[in-house]
Amino acid sequence: MSRISSPPPPSATPRTRTRTHTRAAAFAGGSLLAATALTVGSLAGTATAQPSAAAAKVDNPYAGAKVYVNPEWSANAAAEPGGSKVSNQPTGIWLDRIAAINGANGKMGLRAHLDRALSQSGGSPTVVQLVVYDLPGRDCSALASNGELGPTEIDKYKTQFIDPIASILGESKYANSNLRIVTTVELDSLPNLVTNTGGRATATPECDTMKANGNYVKGVGYALNKLGAIGNVYNYVDAGHHGWLGWDDNFNPSAQIIKQAATAEGSTVDKVAGIIVNTANYSALKENNFTINDSVNGTTVRQSKWVDWNRYVDELSFAQAFRQEMVNVGFPSNIGALIDTSRNGWGGSARPSGPGAKSDVDTYVNGGRYDRRIHVGNWCNQSGAGLGERPKASPAAGIDAYVWMKPPGESDGASSQVPNDEGKGFDRMCDPTYTGNARNGNNLSGALPNAPLSGHWFSAQFQQLLKNAYPAL
Repeated sequence: MSRISSPPPPSATPRTRTRTHTRAAAFAGGSLLAATALTVGSLAGTATAQPSAAAAKVDNPYAGAKVYVNPEWSANAAAEPGGSKVSNQPTGIWLDRIAAINGANGKMGLRAHLDRALSQSGGSPTVVQLVVYDLPGRDCSALASNGELGPTEIDKYKTQFIDPIASILGESKYANSNLRIVTTVELDSLPNLVTNTGGRATATPECDTMKANGNYVKGVGYALNKLGAIGNVYNYVDAGHHGWLGWDDNFNPSAQIIKQAATAEGSTVDKVAGIIVNTANYSALKENNFTINDSVNGTTVRQSKWVDWNRYVDELSFAQAFRQEMVNVGFPSNIGALIDTSRNGWGGSARPSGPGAKSDVDTYVNGGRYDRRIHVGNWCNQSGAGLGERPKASPAAGIDAYVWMKPPGESDGASSQVPNDEGKGFDRMCDPTYTGNARNGNNLSGALPNAPLSGHWFSAQFQQLLKNAYPAL
């Protein structure tokens, strides 16, 4: 399992959006069952996925539903001191390579998780959260979660990754069940084509390649089309986070490229249930001690070094605004948004109790901000982070749910080079001694030391997340 969020682009000029669409209902957490791994059969012989006869799609799949508790993550969490306080929380299942579909290295495969979800459901609607994450040339702006497929292997992505997933999800046992399958589609892909290409200081040759060959757009479109044809599947497309797309020269262009992908390879905008923001990232849900409209001695908060002319200071305002921008560019007006709150709590003794001093704008912002990262572009195993809001349905206008799509305690990347057969490279942003690059303003990485490969259990990080949880445990 691997996943990072890309760092922010250069500053830009402003624009803001609002969001009025509301959703209501309650979230019922899934019950924890025994953490016994199941053996999964081969994919061979499975039928091609067809639109199913499942219950008609609902406006918000999380409303009135349980959410599946992954017994493997739950066992890891429960084995940690204090971990039983959160080990019954639902987390995402990462399909981050072809082998993960059937189950790799003794881990449960997709069918095993779906079977367990059916058992947990007790006949009630139950959400299963899948992260679909294996694009060709994956994560072109970083190395820690580079994938197994090369930039040109779009056909292999379609036939050996997406088609088998769709085939399993389309089996009547699952497609005609009370399961609601939420698919988080291809993190760290489409926004990179906006922020990390061309003449920008943040550009990488790898992202220029993926923009030129079109395989991110084709791959996402193909996934949305194939998975969206199944009646109980809800596709949510990655929309980065406020510290990546909150600048005006990234905001609308990113919505436009998501629209391009959502209408590629036979897909339509109707096959998108919504967006997800802050996946596996650390941006605070809501900054209460300052707003984007504040000024100090005549200097706007937007001019502070931390905000750097961004239009947004937290994930809730960004998610609501970007959801509206998606509607503006042609998506259905009832699409929703998910916010990953797995590691954005920033509690503990370092959490400010009120605004910073108004001596100057930087003192004001830095003294009051909950997000204690050195720079908003830092993404790997951040020191000082804590668990955020627990998973919850319909928590705010336009938000389908707060989710823990990134399982807390699973590393973002190794602190040093680790030989592996998982296609994961060494990214200096995971090295606590690294002094940075253009994508994090040439600052220290803020990463924890002694981290394992991305997706591997990182006990020290989990303990820190428990300690710094907000709301506190």
